[in-house]
Amino acid sequence: MSATLSASTLLAVPLAPLVGAALAGVFGTKFGGNHIGRKVTHSLTILGVLVAFIISAMTLKSVIADGARFNQTIYEWMVVGGLKMEVGFMVDGLTAMMMCVVTFVSLMVHIYTIGYMEEDDGYNRFFAYISLFTFSMLMLVMSNNMLQLFFGWEAVGLVSYLLIGFWFNKPTAIFANMKAFLVNRVGDFGFILGIGLIAAYAGTLNYTEAFAKAGTLAGITFPGTEWMLITVICICLFIGAMGKSAQFPLHVWLPDSMEGPTPISALIHAATMVTAGIFMVARMSPLFELSDTALSFILVIGAITALFMGFLGIIQNDIKRVVAYSTLSQLGYMTVALGASAYSVAVFHLMTHAFFKALLFLGAGSVIIGMHHNQDIRWMGGVRKYMPITWITSLLGSLALIGTPFFSGFYSKDSIIEAVHESHLWGANFAYYAVLAGVFITAFYSFRMYFLVFHGKERYDQNPDAHHDDHGHDDHGHGHHDHKPHESPWVVWLPLVLLAIPSVVIGFMTIDSMLFGEFFKNAIFVDGAKHHAMKELEEAFHGPVAMAIHGLQTPPFWLALAGVILSWYMYMINPALPAAIKRAFGPIYRLLENKYYMDWFNENVIARATRALGTGLWKGGDQALIDGAVVNGSWKIVGRISGVVRWMQSGYIYHYAFAMLLGIFILMTYFVWFKR
Repeated sequence: MSATLSASTLLAVPLAPLVGAALAGVFGTKFGGNHIGRKVTHSLTILGVLVAFIISAMTLKSVIADGARFNQTIYEWMVVGGLKMEVGFMVDGLTAMMMCVVTFVSLMVHIYTIGYMEEDDGYNRFFAYISLFTFSMLMLVMSNNMLQLFFGWEAVGLVSYLLIGFWFNKPTAIFANMKAFLVNRVGDFGFILGIGLIAAYAGTLNYTEAFAKAGTLAGITFPGTEWMLITVICICLFIGAMGKSAQFPLHVWLPDSMEGPTPISALIHAATMVTAGIFMVARMSPLFELSDTALSFILVIGAITALFMGFLGIIQNDIKRVVAYSTLSQLGYMTVALGASAYSVAVFHLMTHAFFKALLFLGAGSVIIGMHHNQDIRWMGGVRKYMPITWITSLLGSLALIGTPFFSGFYSKDSIIEAVHESHLWGANFAYYAVLAGVFITAFYSFRMYFLVFHGKERYDQNPDAHHDDHGHDDHGHGHHDHKPHESPWVVWLPLVLLAIPSVVIGFMTIDSMLFGEFFKNAIFVDGAKHHAMKELEEAFHGPVAMAIHGLQTPPFWLALAGVILSWYMYMINPALPAAIKRAFGPIYRLLENKYYMDWFNENVIARATRALGTGLWKGGDQALIDGAVVNGSWKIVGRISGVVRWMQSGYIYHYAFAMLLGIFILMTYFVWFKR
């Protein structure tokens, strides 16, 4: 192990954002008396994240150049029986990459927030929250045990609740953060069951120790069933990932989380919370490799999410919701790769997606500022000439998203499609055609948004809600009183430029080492004898240039091109066509508009059934049985017995003498008649 990876240095990575969050949250808000102003608040939090990023980059360099590794306990909290509960770090290629992605994207979001939240009353509070969010995610990805993993897991959920409902005077924001909180509790219930089963049968929460006992776990059946214990553990863990990484049917919280400010939409949806589930499954690959049933389940769930969430992106008119459904679909792609045992490909797409998706979200926020807080793409158009930097960076992000050859998204997305094509698990055929169709759908809705926003007629002066802005809480001002779009301030466009660079080149630069080199050595485990998708990819890979050139001849490229051309024709050349299609396919449109009626089902079936069950337990179990029968019934019985006994205690001696004689008579009768 290289000496450069010291515990104290690594400890500074999560603690630097935590200190910034604490200072901003205490001294920059009413809670601590507002002792520091806005400039000091954002300077402290940005400094904290910058320190974390610099150390993370140095750590990544040591991991790549020197093969440095770190796996130690930092603090032992308690020992219960033989079960150790501790805080510790595991740093390898997977962790180092995640540390850099999280801190870099968070740093960009912090800088961007200076401009975006300029006039918001909760400015200091927001900086405290996003720094705390960064700390939580770093604790999650750096953990070497499941207790710390669960702490980070729940911490990002808690802070996301605070951020989604940041504008707490807005009813829709409160509904959205409660929805996110409750849906994630469903997933987290499965997650903690999986951790509990590992603790019960492996006797440890430490990754290394648990993985060493994976073979033993694979030979045990779940008590009372014929199910393999390892399958139950993996499915329970993945249910947790379904909640955090918004997989069908636990995806419903993520689109509504757009009620939060745009910077946190970028942070949640790009590099942090929603990728936690993908990271966790990749980290647990030694367990998942032992259950083909669990992998098939993951494969099918990911394929459903990738395809059907993409359909919903086609009909969205809110610029942020289009990008949100794109996130759902891309998370489905990552999940499909996990199911195909291409864990490194899933994490590779996680990395590339983090950059171009953060770019698209922050670009959408820049458009919202420039359009005076209008988010409806139907009332935009022609923005390109007013916002050239936002335009070109958003175009680069869109090209990366649809998998254009030589862009970062191409290398990761095409690798996922090929990996699924090589998989022989149950459900792989469905997954392959789902992700293939998803290429066309992604290109269509991405460039539908692009063309409607940046090209065509200027429609911003036709917006019927232009003078009735319902986003008053998001009124950042920026000193513009005309109705024409305008380029955002430098603190907004600079992060766009810095994110656009890796969105273009990071895939080309890293595909060889991350997928076919030693980068993830000892971090990700694949049983090549059973699951040979990665081996097939390696045999077909002849360098990033050859892969991109070959990509120009493959179905994904032509499907993406068809999606771009069709969106251009429908929204630039023949804008009457979408309305005609909507009329012709009314029932399908209504199905999509109602999001497959998942929200209706959750609210009217699951929520009502849960409420009825809760009411029944309350009135029948608590009030009638516990309070009525057990508690009240017991004292009533005691009272009645006491009343009878009290009546017998008259105080007269002849009553007691009579009772004694009666007792003697009963005893004599008993012995004479029943014991002779």
